[in-house]
Amino acid sequence: MLTNRLNWVSVGGTFDVMHKGHWFLLEETFNVGDMAVVGITTDEFVATMKKNHKVDCYKERLAEVKEFLSERGYLERAEIVPLNDPFGPTIDSDKIEGIVVSEETEVTAEVINQMRVERGKRPLLIFVITMVLADDGKPISSTRVRKQEVDRYGRLIG
Repeated sequence: MLTNRLNWVSVGGTFDVMHKGHWFLLEETFNVGDMAVVGITTDEFVATMKKNHKVDCYKERLAEVKEFLSERGYLERAEIVPLNDPFGPTIDSDKIEGIVVSEETEVTAEVINQMRVERGKRPLLIFVITMVLADDGKPISSTRVRKQEVDRYGRLIG
């Protein structure tokens, strides 16, 4: 184990149109954990989210996440799992010690911990990552990239 890191942490998301915010979230995940369970929402789960734009299929999103992790040397430290709900393996896993979330998904981590405690498990350490802002001071998001308001780096378009 590397010093000052947890053995296993988790992170999850849709990871549609990978952008600077996703890159930062994943980088920070591997800064706090030796190994990470990386959950990617399935097409079926995405359909329940009622997004107001197209979302790439799971296979494409998985390939993009794998490519990023491989480029950074993290792929061998990752266990990628499909997410059919907001919780994935975090509720029942005994190996996961921490969870990395963005400010907008912190409440989900708190719900996960409540469910873990109800099941007699230790709560996870929660690492909240600040949203990465675009040049206009608003968070970069896949929605904003798809609407061509900003590029993947948060630069304004047009």
